[in-house]
Amino acid sequence: MASDRPAAQSQSTLAEIRAARLEKIEQIKDLGLTPYAYRWESTHRAQELQETYATLEKGAEVEVQVAIAGRILARRVFGKLAFFSLQDETGTIQLYLDKKHLSTAMGDGDPQTFNHLKQLTDVGDFIGVRGTLKRTEKGELSVLVQDYQFLTKSLLPLPDKWHGLTDVEKRYRQRYLDLIVNPQARDTFRKRAKVTAAIRQYLDRQGFIEIETPVLQSEAGGAEARPFITYHNTLDRELYLRIATELHLKRLIVGGFEKVFELGRIFRNEGISTRHNPEFTTIEIYQAYADYYDMMDLTEALVVESANSVLESLVVPYQGETIDLTPPWRRVTMHDLVQEKTGLDFQRFTHLQEAIAAAESAGITEIADCQSIGQLLNEVFEQKVEATLIQPTFVMDYPVEISPLAKPHRDQPSLVERFELFIVGRETANSFSELTDPLDQRQRLEAQAAKKVAGDLEAHGVDEDFLTALEYGMPPTGGLGIGIDRLVMLLTDAPSIRDVIAFPLLKTVTHEGKDPPLL
Repeated sequence: MASDRPAAQSQSTLAEIRAARLEKIEQIKDLGLTPYAYRWESTHRAQELQETYATLEKGAEVEVQVAIAGRILARRVFGKLAFFSLQDETGTIQLYLDKKHLSTAMGDGDPQTFNHLKQLTDVGDFIGVRGTLKRTEKGELSVLVQDYQFLTKSLLPLPDKWHGLTDVEKRYRQRYLDLIVNPQARDTFRKRAKVTAAIRQYLDRQGFIEIETPVLQSEAGGAEARPFITYHNTLDRELYLRIATELHLKRLIVGGFEKVFELGRIFRNEGISTRHNPEFTTIEIYQAYADYYDMMDLTEALVVESANSVLESLVVPYQGETIDLTPPWRRVTMHDLVQEKTGLDFQRFTHLQEAIAAAESAGITEIADCQSIGQLLNEVFEQKVEATLIQPTFVMDYPVEISPLAKPHRDQPSLVERFELFIVGRETANSFSELTDPLDQRQRLEAQAAKKVAGDLEAHGVDEDFLTALEYGMPPTGGLGIGIDRLVMLLTDAPSIRDVIAFPLLKTVTHEGKDPPLL
């Protein structure tokens, strides 16, 4: 028996393997065939056949004609018999290749018909086959091949199924190989697509409209984040890649739309970690005549819709935790959470130094840069509370100092009407009762601009056009942003954001003339 396993080829260099496959390409051409076909028409998919004929008994055959195409994942050759494992987008199915049957079925009785398939194909090649169905005595549903066509000849071997998935970074760097050999990776991106489709469909049913806003912006805004800077030659000016879609979507509310959203890419020139990628996907949603309480209800509905679309359950396993997404979720203020975890009541402090001393006595570190009690409260929350919020929790009522676009709290002037949703210790959504007072907004943006002048790389200048829009009047509005990547992480049990982004940004590596790495 001959078996194709890349591990068995470990003593051959990739250059030698590639050279051998190039020779096979020439042999295919010498036969008057093409190693790179133009098209193929299938009648079935692998999963469809597996499901339709799941009850077919061992040894039984079905005289139904099928045509199927895919990539060869494995080859086992036994003299005049061969068995290939064929993978298409939906799954795998076995190809049953009998020398006599194949030669006769292809019309000319030439025994080389079988030999060409055996000798000129490799693991990784694409082929198309036609035939009938048979379940082998070992119970494997198979296509009994009558005809075949070379579709694409691969030049490099696939990674070894058993040994090639240990280097996680290579999985991200060569995602195409990860997708070929790792069904879980393909499933993750199918689920991601279901999540975004479910969110869009739900919002459409609620009367929201999706409108695209600029990626290139003259002034970055809508978040505290360091932007990417680019340059437009014709306009002779610097532009920023957007760090949020907020300010343009609010312009649409000013313009008369009452329910708008955009699901798209955001770019922030920041660090890379299991939770952060420089480009990521969010959805921002704005609804006129609504506030942050309405946005809490909408957030619950969207996450529930997403979970049901991919899991058909609201009980979600995540990295050893069991998360219950059944609404309603806990709603609690930042002040109350900090007091629960540390015993510190920041509402009683009137002087910053008093608050700092109390925080230090509670074990809070790296707080020298805090310039207000509100900033200190947020720092204590991030250090002592965030990681403990495993079940879905709406953290409400943030300090005004860290929320320049939120409306002042209707009862507590030092706070704003803002919440963030935390699940498994991660911020998953952010929402405001949006600030609609143009005078208050100008003061806050000018304060941000002063921080930028002082060297804060995450602060931004004043967007005068946005302020002009506000002066024409924006109705009471609730705004919501949800991190799509983090939501997909939760629903696919992914430990890193790079598991749910098809092509995450990674450090550049050089191979110095060596063979390119396989998984």
